Amino acid sequence: MSTATDSGSRIDVRRVLRGAALPALLFTIWWAVFHFGWTDSVMFVPISKVWETAVRLSATGELWRSLGASLARDLAGFALGSTIGFGVGIALGLSRLLENLVGPTLHTIKQISLFAWIPLISVWFGLGDTAKVVFLSLAAFFPVVLNTFEGIRSVPRELIEVGRVFALTPAQMLRRVVLPAALPSIFNGVHLALIYAWLATLGAEYLLTSGIGIGNLLTDGREHLWMDQVLLGIVIVGFVGFTLNLIANHIEGRLLRWRGTSTGQY
Repeated sequence: MSTATDSGSRIDVRRVLRGAALPALLFTIWWAVFHFGWTDSVMFVPISKVWETAVRLSATGELWRSLGASLARDLAGFALGSTIGFGVGIALGLSRLLENLVGPTLHTIKQISLFAWIPLISVWFGLGDTAKVVFLSLAAFFPVVLNTFEGIRSVPRELIEVGRVFALTPAQMLRRVVLPAALPSIFNGVHLALIYAWLATLGAEYLLTSGIGIGNLLTDGREHLWMDQVLLGIVIVGFVGFTLNLIANHIEGRLLRWRGTSTGQY
């Protein structure tokens, strides 16, 4: 047992090292460009200056306020959009009538570019946090609703027949058979929603400029040609996106292990 565990740990370490290789190479090239004097462009700054800006903005609290505001909007929009998408996806997956009534409209709406909704959202909800959360919930809604629908419709007919043999009520059938079987697809939608919501957070803060956030920090840096602030914002955005993806992968692994154990008991 210990050998397998150790082997799995070594594999995880190798994966982490492989994933860190390209960022490490890029940071090394970045450092070398200024260390050896290969450029003097004001459009690019050394890592040391970006680090100094990070320390300064952290000391004043501006960096943490911006990051906290962006994450709060991201999680609020993700939670709202995912919850609604999950409910709608279940309803569509369980009802052929509802699918025929709502499905064509839903598939048409999803073809509209996400950012095309911003003018309408800004008119209805203004430029503040409410508008941003609505926009982010829209970004999270479609991956969850579509993957939940597909997951429920892909449940093997044999499992449904087993549930009927045991005379499960509709609620029991949904909770004990349908949702566990559809869980991989559902979580795939939730995973995508988490990524899309974070990407949309930056877009919302660029285009709905009221308030503070990492997107606003990037915008201020661009307008004043503070390239150290712009590059710092880009690094933070990438790090947060990586962290969210890592958390989602960890939760997915735990949930799917639970599914494998629990479904074996039915």
